[in-house]
Amino acid sequence: MELPSMELYCPRHRLRLLHQEPIPKTHHRTVRIVPGTVTLQRCCTQRIRRLGFLKTRSFLLEQTGGKMVVELVGAFNELTERMGMLSSSGSQLLFKALKLSIPLLHALPLTSDGRSSLSRALSISLLLADLQMDAEVISAGILRPVVEAGAISILDVRNQIGTGTAHLLHESLRVMKVPSKVDVLDDGSAVALRKFCLTYYDMRAVILDLVLRLDMMRHLGYLPRYQQQSISLEVMKIHAPLAHAVGTNWLSLELEDLSFQYLFPHSYLYVDTWLKSHESGSKPLVDVYKEQLLQSLRVDPLLAGMVVDVSVDGRYKSRFSTMKKLLKDGRKPEQVHDVLGLRVILEPRSGKDMAEVGESACYRTREVVRSLWKEMPHRTKDYIARPKTNGYRSLHMAVDVSDCGKSRPLMEIQIRTKEMDMLADAGTASHSLYKSGLTDPEEAKRLKAIMMAAAEFAALRLQDIPSMNHEGIETEQSQSDRVFHLLDKNGDGRINIEELMEVMEELGAPGEDAREMMQLLDANSDGSLSSDEFDLFQRQVEFMRNFEDKDELYKAVLNEKLQIADSSSLIQVSGEDLSRRLGN
Repeated sequence: MELPSMELYCPRHRLRLLHQEPIPKTHHRTVRIVPGTVTLQRCCTQRIRRLGFLKTRSFLLEQTGGKMVVELVGAFNELTERMGMLSSSGSQLLFKALKLSIPLLHALPLTSDGRSSLSRALSISLLLADLQMDAEVISAGILRPVVEAGAISILDVRNQIGTGTAHLLHESLRVMKVPSKVDVLDDGSAVALRKFCLTYYDMRAVILDLVLRLDMMRHLGYLPRYQQQSISLEVMKIHAPLAHAVGTNWLSLELEDLSFQYLFPHSYLYVDTWLKSHESGSKPLVDVYKEQLLQSLRVDPLLAGMVVDVSVDGRYKSRFSTMKKLLKDGRKPEQVHDVLGLRVILEPRSGKDMAEVGESACYRTREVVRSLWKEMPHRTKDYIARPKTNGYRSLHMAVDVSDCGKSRPLMEIQIRTKEMDMLADAGTASHSLYKSGLTDPEEAKRLKAIMMAAAEFAALRLQDIPSMNHEGIETEQSQSDRVFHLLDKNGDGRINIEELMEVMEELGAPGEDAREMMQLLDANSDGSLSSDEFDLFQRQVEFMRNFEDKDELYKAVLNEKLQIADSSSLIQVSGEDLSRRLGN
């Protein structure tokens, strides 16, 4: 049966092309030209590819199966990219958890704060990935909202995903109930509860609970004020110090600041206003200095000969920490020196004298810093020449960043190699335990040993070690290959229609969606997908997800600048119209 003809136009050259549906996906096919026109194959190919992409995008957004696969592939890629190196067993575990949870999360109602259950689960899992947690913990984070909603039992998780993930879910639910063990949450009971968590629970389950608390604190605005304060007090007393105890310092700082904001809103406003008074223009001051230093380091010829990579991280002192220094320590505002902070991480060139080159690179970096800002010698500390007793090594310095007559607090800068940074992170565990209320050195060491043993056991069970080639050199599988091999179950190097239909059925989508998706993605019409064809599909998925992320970002910026709230009738009407046009 002959398919209907379809005319395509190339506006730039006003050429009319005639071809048959379905639209060819590669330039290897012959395009028939209407008599009297000129053949411009490259222009035609680009036009055909654009139309093919738009049709593919339409399918992926409108069909249940297409949307599920996009979410599966997109979430898996983003998680594994943030996790870094991941073993094949870890990849399979994470992929299974996503396949099981995505259709169940779609069926759940919106959360109390107005988000979709899928959005909440992905937010939790991405936070865990940023903390470099293993595949079991991230799988438990994805499945936690499903278990909480009663859509699946922990027994089902054990049977379908694995014992380790089920154990973490069970443990995290127990950790969640720990605050209810005391009637009055004073300082003494808070310390006791933190010790209890560190002693009797899997540390990974504790970290999962902390991430859940952070996600909740980020979306606490819908609750009445008394509930906001009650939850924030609990987080400030128990969870923020606990986060510091297990080494997740940035998580601890954010929990403190969010709790501070809800417990003492007026004090928070004063501190926040004071910190922002040091800004100049619309860009955060720490970002301005970060980019200035990074640019100077990258163009320095001496440093370029010593290192293969250099990075600069910037941070503001937390609002809560600033308040403590101003009130508890009795300091004046001009005496709070570490409001701004930068950390320079250097990766020295490999060789026999790599450690010595790294040290030289640190000192060269200090010279570059001195060329940019005025150093305050009395605050300079050389922990490279004179390491701390725990082995900590780094250069610390403070610089005056005041300009144009405007006074600003001193900015602290830490300079270290990548190896020094890794050792610093590993060596802070005991110190963190002390700051969290554990003052007995032997007890701190014992709890640290428990934490390390739990992490090592998890890695051993998952075999989360980089794969080695025959020469013992680490190899890293690309993102596209990783997903492709998980879908290619028979290992023949292609994804056939049966394998695609199986994934669709696992996601709860009709099998017919798989046939339509295969037809759209199968460029050479051989009835299967090669790794190249699947790679093109993944680039389309990434392209679409980037647009969705940017739309949310632009919405937030415009809302702030134009002072338009979602509750306004104009936004509601426009949103409804947009939803109808997008078919949501």
